Amino acid sequence: MSQPASVPDIAIVGGGIIGICAAAYLAEAGRSVTVFDRTGICEETSSGNAAAFAFSDVLPLAQKGMMRNLPKWLADPLGPLAIPPAYLPKLLPWLWRFWRASAASQYETALAAQAAMMKLAEAEWAGLMHRSGAGTMLREDGSLELYESEAEFRASLPGWAARDRFGIGYRHVESDELAALQPGLSPRFVKGTFVPQWKTVANPRLLGKAIWAYAEGKGARFERVTVARAEADGDGATLHLSGGGIRRAKKLLIAAGAWSHLLARPFGDHIPLETERGYNTTLPVSAFDVKRQLIFSAHGFVVTPLSTGLRVGGAVELAGLDRPPNYARSKAMLTKAEQFLPGLKTEDGREWMGFRPSLPDSVPAIGRARGSDHVFYAFGHGHLGLTQAAATGCLIRDLVLGQAPRIDLSPFSPQRF
Repeated sequence: MSQPASVPDIAIVGGGIIGICAAAYLAEAGRSVTVFDRTGICEETSSGNAAAFAFSDVLPLAQKGMMRNLPKWLADPLGPLAIPPAYLPKLLPWLWRFWRASAASQYETALAAQAAMMKLAEAEWAGLMHRSGAGTMLREDGSLELYESEAEFRASLPGWAARDRFGIGYRHVESDELAALQPGLSPRFVKGTFVPQWKTVANPRLLGKAIWAYAEGKGARFERVTVARAEADGDGATLHLSGGGIRRAKKLLIAAGAWSHLLARPFGDHIPLETERGYNTTLPVSAFDVKRQLIFSAHGFVVTPLSTGLRVGGAVELAGLDRPPNYARSKAMLTKAEQFLPGLKTEDGREWMGFRPSLPDSVPAIGRARGSDHVFYAFGHGHLGLTQAAATGCLIRDLVLGQAPRIDLSPFSPQRF
């Protein structure tokens, strides 16, 4: 395969929502951009997520009750968090870092970094959706987090208190107000927390396609190829394609989601990225009249009304990239959802699994490679890739253009590990 005659200013490996947004911002700035992906634009993890702009979700995972509940969850193979026993030895170094991220000092750093990122993300998404004409896809119905007992509700209060520090609005509800926010809920839910700032999109795949169409209109290009490895020299970067062939670019952005750390290793960066395998089932629109995104935090999943159906999904399976999907996990969530929403029609659903790229401190890697000034990273957003994509695109544009980033990027440094 011959190399194209023109060499783009920047090559982006990864056609998910992070790479798409970076392409849009760079194309707006007049840079020539080519995105490389093995399947297409927004066809993998970015297509099947829960569709949330979770701007209030600033708490690091290590502090969201996970360490306290870890033994109980691991005892349940279909619970909110699962680790296949055969994968556990490989995962232990990541789990050690995850546990250390729950320390008070690391928690405060991650919390402040995520709060700054979310504030930027909300502003940048508003602007990008307006410029791209995708604003009609935004839904501003808020979210409703649900609790089955007073003890469960009280356990959530420190997390809401942390959000108070950053001006995140919410209100706790019960009785008639709870029923009004979501009619038809099971009476097992005694309280809830309504977050008006929380937003969703009509369909995450279609939003990604719309942002890409905008980037393409600004001159961005796409090639469907698999990048096997990358290297850099004094003049730029070289992509080596599976099956032969190379592509050159003046600069390179690695935004390949759960595969990104593999491409980063030749540049001297050994980044402890792990894969949160998420599952969902998308039911027909008529399955239940869900008014807004419902969050069942004790069970690790959400229910989201989309323009194309009702999506029941979430949970975390730490199992790497190679194991086959365990769709018993999506079936378990669907069974619970049927109990929580009596009358839910569970027939004719489409099951799905995606790979969320997760770093142990819940903070993505955004910055330059250790071994080259021509190479940049934007990955490790975990379950917040859609939420933080516009902010990440803005920050990458600033780095590539040599401008001062909009927020302090030191907590996001790829070399912090």
